[in-house]
Amino acid sequence: MEKMNLNDLQKAWEALSKTVDLSPIHSEKQYLKMVELADMLSDVIGSSKKHPLLDLFELTSELIRAYDLEHFDVPDAKPQALLSFLMEQNNLKQSDLPEVGNQSVVSQILSGARQLNVRQIHSLAKRFKVPAGAFFERAY
Repeated sequence: MEKMNLNDLQKAWEALSKTVDLSPIHSEKQYLKMVELADMLSDVIGSSKKHPLLDLFELTSELIRAYDLEHFDVPDAKPQALLSFLMEQNNLKQSDLPEVGNQSVVSQILSGARQLNVRQIHSLAKRFKVPAGAFFERAY
């Protein structure tokens, strides 16, 4: 492993920080800015699993998730149960969730055979206007 040059890292971080604030979220204003950034990244990345901005999207999503868990009353339900409930409340079929995947993928998620990924979680949170943290798997 190549030795890291902290001066180069500091310069890169300062340049990045002028564009985007990638720090823990401490206010609703910061939260809304981070959600806006995650929305923009999600739109650009789409369903790509190898997009160069995917890691940045995952970092922003993790910061949002941490804020959600700390500041919102997140239901104590498994993600597939929450998704099933939201589908029922909105009269949706499995085929009505293209942001998750095809009907087969949705079926696997609802049965617990497959977990939601960060992109799917963000899309569902945006669609149903619930905190993204509600869709993260927790130990029960």
